[in-house]
Amino acid sequence: MNDVPVSREEIPLEERIQEDLKLAFPGKGILEITPSGFGFLRPRFTPSQDDIYVSQSQIRKFWLRPGDEVEGLIRPPKENEKYNGLLKIEKVNGAVMTEEQSRQRARFNQMTSLYPSEHIVLETEPDILATRIIDIVSPIGFGQRGLIVSPPKAGKTTLLKQIANGVRKNFPDAHLMAVLIGERPEEVTDLTRSIDAEVIASHFDQSPRDQLRAAEIALERAKRLVESGHKVVILLDSITRLARAYNMAVNPSGRTLSGGFDPAALYPAKKFLGAARNCEEGGSLTIIGTALVSTESRMDDLIYEEFKGTGNMELHLDRDYANKRIYPAIDIEKSGTRHDELLFDKAKMEKVAMLRRMMALLDKDERLIRLTEKLSKTKNNEEFLAEMKNGK
Repeated sequence: MNDVPVSREEIPLEERIQEDLKLAFPGKGILEITPSGFGFLRPRFTPSQDDIYVSQSQIRKFWLRPGDEVEGLIRPPKENEKYNGLLKIEKVNGAVMTEEQSRQRARFNQMTSLYPSEHIVLETEPDILATRIIDIVSPIGFGQRGLIVSPPKAGKTTLLKQIANGVRKNFPDAHLMAVLIGERPEEVTDLTRSIDAEVIASHFDQSPRDQLRAAEIALERAKRLVESGHKVVILLDSITRLARAYNMAVNPSGRTLSGGFDPAALYPAKKFLGAARNCEEGGSLTIIGTALVSTESRMDDLIYEEFKGTGNMELHLDRDYANKRIYPAIDIEKSGTRHDELLFDKAKMEKVAMLRRMMALLDKDERLIRLTEKLSKTKNNEEFLAEMKNGK
């Protein structure tokens, strides 16, 4: 009698599980949940052929959230399946968790926000003056919501690299992410090779929806890390292109602001920047976003005007300095941080206030030239401030 082929459904469940386990291999990715309830683990944040399917039952069982990093055993795709499938969950965000532990995790939106109180010292080498100036005139703390306001060709990209390298060198335990929206491919490659960070990028030739998908899953990833007590720093380039992408993607509200901007697009873009906070329960999310100005686009100017009141730190780059090849092209007078007294001790705060008063007496060009000359003659900011107080 000939053997009749048996369909997979007719094989007992236990045997099917054992068969899958024999073929299983380890894998992980960042979870994105679809409106239908199932999800995908994205090894590279954005959709690819290496994505791993996650069933709705697994998501519900372990109370998984968008942005969770899930590790486990993966099975190859079966007949008529396109993706690998998640067979067994072993870790969530790097930790072994039971279903109950996963359910009781902190929720980002319920955490208490505080003013930043721990200074992110960025200075590294004596000759890298940009980060040394930032540490003095516009200090960044963990949980800061900052804007780097820049005209074209003012050194914005170089500054972002130096900030990233400062965070990585001085705070190796901080989770550093660079989120690039609608960027040129060569710029993405350059930044990826220049900094030691998790880079999530979308290119200018991608659709607005795809650009937003990359940004949103990156933000959800950051929130999940903060819930676990991590200090996360996001460098966003740029808030302008993020808002432009939302303007193209949202359903029209029927109203239009200056430059053709739909006010409905402001809310989700502000929600991204507004996620930055220092949490009382532990963990923090720092977001430093770049805003483009003087681009001869009324829409770009409108976006900056709408966002300038939402941050608690601003660093302004100046086109006149850049045109005269005076670098770093930082406008000291316009730059600053709210409640910077929480980031400095009393003695240092007095020295910084004295420096501000001295700089205010000089004209615009002389202000930056004198400061960079004095900084270049000292090894670090501590030595510079000490010499300044001694009248040198």
